[in-house]
Amino acid sequence: MNSGGIFDLASKEAELEKLRAKSVEPSFWNNNERASSILKKISIIEKEINLWKDLERRHGDVEVLLEFAEAGESSPEEVEVELKAYQTILEDLELRLTLGDEQDQMDAILTIHPGAGGTESQDWAEMLYRMYSRWIEQKGFEMTILDYQPGEEAGIKDITIEVRGEYAYGLLKAEAGVHRLVRISPFDSNSRRHTSFVSVFVYPSVNDEIEVEINPNDLRIDTFRASGAGGQHVNRTDSAVRITHIPTGIVAQCQNERSQHKNKSQAMKVLKSRLYQLEKEKEKEAVKELESQKKDIGWGSQIRSYVFHPYSLVKDHRTKLETGNIQAVMDGKIDPFIRAYLMQRIKTNS
Repeated sequence: MNSGGIFDLASKEAELEKLRAKSVEPSFWNNNERASSILKKISIIEKEINLWKDLERRHGDVEVLLEFAEAGESSPEEVEVELKAYQTILEDLELRLTLGDEQDQMDAILTIHPGAGGTESQDWAEMLYRMYSRWIEQKGFEMTILDYQPGEEAGIKDITIEVRGEYAYGLLKAEAGVHRLVRISPFDSNSRRHTSFVSVFVYPSVNDEIEVEINPNDLRIDTFRASGAGGQHVNRTDSAVRITHIPTGIVAQCQNERSQHKNKSQAMKVLKSRLYQLEKEKEKEAVKELESQKKDIGWGSQIRSYVFHPYSLVKDHRTKLETGNIQAVMDGKIDPFIRAYLMQRIKTNS
């Protein structure tokens, strides 16, 4: 299914049969990552096929109900219920049609990094982490903390998580950029209004099926004593690992596991994901824009503003979508913003 294209039921059913055939091969579980990726693709295609068939069925039901309504044999309430169900399926399929890039079906690696402002920005980073955690839970996705650096007084200095679920990257890429908060600071004894900035970076999480060539000579690997959450064991040995890719300057680190080996493996996964995304951005000639977002975490670069005072408002500056229900947004209800961005993106690219 290509972005903005037409759903080809026959080709999707053929693709599904090929994947099912692979899943019963004797060697299927020899590579757990590859097996999990295939099972995930099977689940996605099955849902797409079922949605499309359900849409066709409900389309027929709506036509029949409308005919009955004209004849006075069905109530307007019945028609409304069926139309809403039909619209929900239509919107779900429409959203999936926007997620046609190869990496959209991948899991995601999400990093939250506060801008200048010390405790204020670090507290805002923790608030965003809570927002995304709630969203992940509501979507039925899973997440793993790969790296966590707590703030000195409150909040988070830096956090990297892996998000696993259907179209995790395709959906979360809408969140990449600078998020701006305006509120009365709980850390200001004079109760003044403060503005804080946090950057969110999102990368597709690569697996064994994706080949990313890395020259070992291009890597600098440092170990250090972990300082994050995880109990006293993290302070006893130099288990934390930081990997620097010298040609690009990209740094990936992990300190959440007990063993240095596991931390190194997780850090390499993050590094590969970031290098993979870098290559994709180069193909789209958008790497300069990506780098400028990383360097400028401040005024004029935000994708979304969250205003707690003097009024309640969340506004996406790309789509102009806004809501006054800021509490719902902070509780993870961000799907309308994600959908609006993806729909705008497909219209712009079509």
